[in-house]
Amino acid sequence: MEEKVHDGLLFDFYGELLTDKQKKIFREYAFEDLSLSEMAGEFSMSRQGISEMIHRVSGLLRGYEEKLGLLAEYQRIEGLAKEIAESDDIGVCHRKAEEIMKQL
Repeated sequence: MEEKVHDGLLFDFYGELLTDKQKKIFREYAFEDLSLSEMAGEFSMSRQGISEMIHRVSGLLRGYEEKLGLLAEYQRIEGLAKEIAESDDIGVCHRKAEEIMKQL
């Protein structure tokens, strides 16, 4: 299940780089939790074709992340922001904020 959540996050970042058909199929797989049979009927494809499309799109999304690293950078900045929000030490907050700003 964790892999599906990760793929959903990748889709949020890179989904617009996919074709309309790829987006529709992957969205229903990742967010609507439809079965392969339900999707096959809806898209007039075989279950095998749907499965291959999902794996192909997942590979594309992972490839985009490997090259661009947007999700990893977002998660890094999100972690620093969380540390700032939870810290009472102004010095720590200042250093973390500077760390974020260096990367923007």
